[in-house]
Amino acid sequence: MSDFLKHFRTEQLEKGKEKIMDTKCPYCSVQCTMSLIEEKIITRKRFKAKPNKSDPTSEGRLCIKGVNAHQHVISNERVTHPLIKIDGEFVKIPWELALEYIAEQFKTIQREDGKDAVAAYGGGSLTNEEAYLLGKFARVGLQTKHIDYNGRFCMSAAATAANHAFGIDRGLTNGLHEIKDAKCIILAGTNIADCQPTILPYFRKAKKNGAYIIVIDPRETGTSKLADLHLQVKPGKDAYIANGMLKVLSDEGFLDEEFIKNRTDGFDHVLADLPSIDLEEMAQQSGVSAEQIKLAARKYGEAETGFLFTARGVEQHANGYENVRHFLNLVLGTGKIGKHACGYGAITGQGNGQGGREHGQKADQLPGYRSIENKEHREYIAKVWGIDEKDLPGKGVSAYEMMEAIDQEEITAMLVMASNPVVSNPNSIFVEKALKKLRFLVVVDMFVSETAELADLILPSSSYLEDEGTMTNLEGRVTLRKAERPMPKGVKHDWEILCDLASALGKKEGFSFSKAEEIFEELRLASKEGIADYSGITYNRIKEVGIIWPCPDTNHPGTPRLFDSSFSHRDGKAKFYPVQVSRQFPEISDEFPILLTTGRLMEHYLTGVQTRRSPDLLSRAKEPLLEIHPDTAATYGIDNGALFQIDSKQGSMIIRSNYSDKIRRDTVFAPFHWGDSQSINRVTSPALDPFCKMPEFKVCPIRVSPLVERKLVHQGQGGKQNETVDQGSS
Repeated sequence: MSDFLKHFRTEQLEKGKEKIMDTKCPYCSVQCTMSLIEEKIITRKRFKAKPNKSDPTSEGRLCIKGVNAHQHVISNERVTHPLIKIDGEFVKIPWELALEYIAEQFKTIQREDGKDAVAAYGGGSLTNEEAYLLGKFARVGLQTKHIDYNGRFCMSAAATAANHAFGIDRGLTNGLHEIKDAKCIILAGTNIADCQPTILPYFRKAKKNGAYIIVIDPRETGTSKLADLHLQVKPGKDAYIANGMLKVLSDEGFLDEEFIKNRTDGFDHVLADLPSIDLEEMAQQSGVSAEQIKLAARKYGEAETGFLFTARGVEQHANGYENVRHFLNLVLGTGKIGKHACGYGAITGQGNGQGGREHGQKADQLPGYRSIENKEHREYIAKVWGIDEKDLPGKGVSAYEMMEAIDQEEITAMLVMASNPVVSNPNSIFVEKALKKLRFLVVVDMFVSETAELADLILPSSSYLEDEGTMTNLEGRVTLRKAERPMPKGVKHDWEILCDLASALGKKEGFSFSKAEEIFEELRLASKEGIADYSGITYNRIKEVGIIWPCPDTNHPGTPRLFDSSFSHRDGKAKFYPVQVSRQFPEISDEFPILLTTGRLMEHYLTGVQTRRSPDLLSRAKEPLLEIHPDTAATYGIDNGALFQIDSKQGSMIIRSNYSDKIRRDTVFAPFHWGDSQSINRVTSPALDPFCKMPEFKVCPIRVSPLVERKLVHQGQGGKQNETVDQGSS
């Protein structure tokens, strides 16, 4: 064989080799593990995702997003150099110049406008290390009080409710493996079939074992198909169902009086108010019949074991906190918590939505779920960070309130990392106008997102395949995500960028980390003896299956179930919440006669910055579609598949219709994964929950208008269309 042929054959064999990368899906809170096989055949690369059957959470399952997650990593749209905007165009510049320019701008703005004029805006997809470091960078590197993150729009209602009711916020109070043994399961405002499909088999097993499943949702979904009872609630009126059920549980003797007496506080006030709860009024308000409310209460009350889960359908309201508290009254009233197959769960949405809110990204938090307003907590973290407690900034404001502060020119510069606030915030037309007022905007992202388009400077960040670190899934399981794919040249990890920026600002001390594990070691110390205690967790201990926090020492196995004997308040007791619903709800009117609610699709994640750059995912869901009942569509002259306009008090957007008889006639549904004119948050309300500052995403009165005007003759709601005359384009 000639030397040429030998060389050619060797080269082809080399090119045909497989590379196997152990990793995690970067998307939802299940954090499914997998092996991604990269095969190089001649000059072409082929990828295949293989699920990890030993994963204790997903049990060897992947959904369509996980299978195709790698596609955005290899997209030719990735940003691979710092980009500065000159005369409206982005131009490549060296990292050294970019960092120097950012430091100069931040220093100048803080000198002229004050320390708090610079803000940091984070994301629930950052690793624990990066979330922790962003909080430290804001408070030590920038010395600003202004930091919050997009998780404010995900878990804040449930987190605040759980903290107040139980004294601790962890997504699930029990491990997922206990679900199969529950005899009744309530799924309130959660569509796990589309949002967390790889855990749906836990609920199927429960049903096979005899569980009675109740789903509370305005729409029929893949999850409601599993239900024995579907309560098709009016959007936002979930608390009326919960209070109606509590009334039935009390009247019919289903309450656990011993549990209430020994392990809870505040029930006397609830008991005093229960006589004022009228079941027929609860039915009228919620849109669910009194008989259905009775049936749901009886099934939950008589079940020996049971779980209650909530998610964004219950939580993304200006009364989301109270919604959750009312449902927690059911859990506490029946004593279904703190024992096998009995508990509560808030189904986390973002990949690291749990860990992201535990270590300092929220305006009011310090690492370990400590409070920034607690002097003892402040002193401890200041000592870990090597600063004086007096130099630690105070409490800032929530994510949307930062946009209002920008509009008022209280914030004049911002660093955005792993988030796309132009699309994810409510009232996004206002948000975009506000961001354009900034003197200086830096965005750290893999792509030129809708927010990055407004930036003065973009910094390129690494992907999930390239960035090692820990993530905390919906169980509270801290796991290690390996990074076995090299970064593109010119890209940095988010934590590296923060360290470099701190150094450029003259704050190198405290930010001289060389790898993610070093940051985690400091996080362990910072979380020690906090509510979210990670101090007993190490990279070595979590290589395989992870550990569920709290884990206070390296010999501790973790805590899959909370509250076996005590809750986390000082007195060890859980707290009931008053049953009265005081909120004035958004109401339909002649001008805005339909209720809009929003949510997720299985194919996409958050604002779609990554999933819309996955060809296989985009081909399955190319554009947002408005789910509308055919009778409702006929009333307003909306043809199936037609483009039309939605208007609210906040603004307008264009969307295509999709007829469905699986939704209430007074309600329409739209996904939130698209930007620009297709962003549904152009119309959503900025009303905020007073307890947790969650915006009102799930209820917004709107009107729908065809892009071609028509003259219609109705017979009331859902009436027949008798005459149609084209009037020309609007």
